[in-house]
Amino acid sequence: MRTRVKICGFTRVEDAVCAALSGVDAIGLVFYPPSPRNIDIDQAVKIVNALPAFATVVALFVDEQESRIREVLEKVAIDCLQFHGNESAEACRMYGKRYIKALRMQPGIEIDDVARHYHDASALLLDAYHPAAKGGTGSRFDWDLIPGHRELPVILAGGLAIDNARQAVQKVRPYALDVSSGVEVEKGIKDAAKMAAFLNEVYESDRLSR
Repeated sequence: MRTRVKICGFTRVEDAVCAALSGVDAIGLVFYPPSPRNIDIDQAVKIVNALPAFATVVALFVDEQESRIREVLEKVAIDCLQFHGNESAEACRMYGKRYIKALRMQPGIEIDDVARHYHDASALLLDAYHPAAKGGTGSRFDWDLIPGHRELPVILAGGLAIDNARQAVQKVRPYALDVSSGVEVEKGIKDAAKMAAFLNEVYESDRLSR
């Protein structure tokens, strides 16, 4: 199986286009005002309209109002929703879009129970827990918390970078990796060389696993 890669938190058109042309599977756009990677609808439209064919666009929300999510969907060509807060399964599925449910991992979380509750999710995204932040912290969690058997595809996030991408693939065997700060020069500004190097590490890990 090929490990997919999503790069999240684009704020500039040129960075997103570079990532897509480099071979990334998904472009993540953050619609969460407290985040330093938050963008408005106008900038999101510019980014999406510049992307080449076959680049999947994922919109990230955190406990957002339904009206705001519908406004984004009306104006931006979004392929998949990512919910990073305390959204119920009903709240996630009401838009008729594929969705990803994020979990902030800590001891005691039963991933299979969550998967059964969000049974129609396209994947579960597993991120590091931080009491004051909802993702994007650059922190890694204990991968041993992830069971070998999963009811849903798993996207691994949290503290990923070039130097641990290969280890992440080999140890966790996720459906995908989701990286943000690990390929940046500053928050929201991606580095072309780092994105390419991260992708190469994933490709090489997949090759060695065959």
